[in-house]
Amino acid sequence: MDQRDTPYADAMRAYATSHPARFHLPGHGGSGDSLGDYFGERMLSLDLMPMMHGIDMGVTPTPLERSLRLAAEAWGARRSWFLANGASQGNQIAALAIAGLRPGGQMLVQRSVHSSVVDALVLTGGSARFVAPVVVDGMAHGLVAADVAAAIGAAGAAAEGGATIGAAGAAGAAGAAGAAGAAGAAALSCVYVVSPSYFGFVSDIAALAGVAHAAGLPLVVDEAWGAHLGFHPSLPQNALRQGADLVVSSTHKLGGSLTQSAMLHLGHGPFADELEAQVDRARSIVQSTSESNLLLASLDLARCRLATGASQIGDALDIAEALRDRVRSGGRFGIASDGFSLVPGCGGVDPFRIPIDTRVGGITGHRARTILAEEHGILVEMATDAGIVALFAASAAPSIDGLVAALHALPVDPPARRESPMPPLPPWGRARMTVRDAFFAPNEIVAAADAVGRVAADSLAAYPPGIPNIMPGEEVTRELVDFVQAVASAEFGHVRGAIDAGVRRMRVVAR
Repeated sequence: MDQRDTPYADAMRAYATSHPARFHLPGHGGSGDSLGDYFGERMLSLDLMPMMHGIDMGVTPTPLERSLRLAAEAWGARRSWFLANGASQGNQIAALAIAGLRPGGQMLVQRSVHSSVVDALVLTGGSARFVAPVVVDGMAHGLVAADVAAAIGAAGAAAEGGATIGAAGAAGAAGAAGAAGAAGAAALSCVYVVSPSYFGFVSDIAALAGVAHAAGLPLVVDEAWGAHLGFHPSLPQNALRQGADLVVSSTHKLGGSLTQSAMLHLGHGPFADELEAQVDRARSIVQSTSESNLLLASLDLARCRLATGASQIGDALDIAEALRDRVRSGGRFGIASDGFSLVPGCGGVDPFRIPIDTRVGGITGHRARTILAEEHGILVEMATDAGIVALFAASAAPSIDGLVAALHALPVDPPARRESPMPPLPPWGRARMTVRDAFFAPNEIVAAADAVGRVAADSLAAYPPGIPNIMPGEEVTRELVDFVQAVASAEFGHVRGAIDAGVRRMRVVAR
């Protein structure tokens, strides 16, 4: 196979050229005044429905099948699927597939997992046992293999004792060994982790895969931010090539495809035969019958660019390193990822995500982000209390001069303004219901103070650091209420999922 080929995108172009008169869906017919003026006639001519002869049916193998095989080869997968509803769809498919593979088992899940995994628990009716990631300066990183082994052992101890397996972190848990480890594996369905993190921390996937496989569990990796990994010698290797069994890739993020396009990859491990059949079944449940072929074609083109663009990726890596060097040499701000290698569980650093510690330079990340946007017209990816994160894709070649100059022109705030108002991150409450049961149970909205001791019906995540603090089915504690309210009241603080901005009210399961 030749990675320079783009069979699906080429077939779309050929159809658009040879069929100018259309009496089929979509309704714009390949042209239109308002849509054409806005998007261009070229885009309209390429906007086709699925099940078109010569594109995704009618010949063997179809252009779509050939493009999927090219994607699998590029990422080192046994099989790959194109997705038109983002990595969220990929997480839902993965959770449904795992539920089919191991009915009744609990997923062992990194607590800082994407909300779509929690949504998937509503779809499957399953439950999860959570393991806390390492958090440093408000940045949630990855899981440590020893903590995962301990959590497997703790699940076994709970199962053997007849106790309900609720949400519990691995901290302080005994190591997984003997009968407890075996019972834990029997009680669980998979290990589900996130790598890279939002800040570019790449977990030691090989170690995590070793622990999961030793317990007889598949490893699922939400690699939303890592579609580009492994396509250049200076980049960390991707999760598939380190033993992951199922990998969700948000290809549009740093892989260069159109927004909302993604992929799901199946590894070559011991669970591949069973997982492949389950993924096919699960995908049919959450797949639109009118998938956007524009999104799918962008995946074909992005794959080609990544697989054949090592030189271009190298140029982008040079720009990223130049940005880090110029920030360091300015003597005011730091590069937070310089210390990632010392964080437990680190397997590498993504150089295309550049977390800049602004607090050491006298200004919070939130203030820095606002000033950069409003006064300099420069947008960065995100901010925390401690800093900002700048990123660009592996195929990009941005000018960094303006960002460097604007960074060092930022004001130095008085100490009182840059002190962090955030209290320590509290532990989450014990699980009293499954996510699905709590989501569909009768509920009521009460004052936050009155929610203490009740069962949450909503998911709440305080930013920073973005880890879900409260999930449906978990008991609300006083410490959690105080924490989310403190974040909500802080400058630039935000609590995702809250009924009101100040988290004065909460939705709980009705008594």
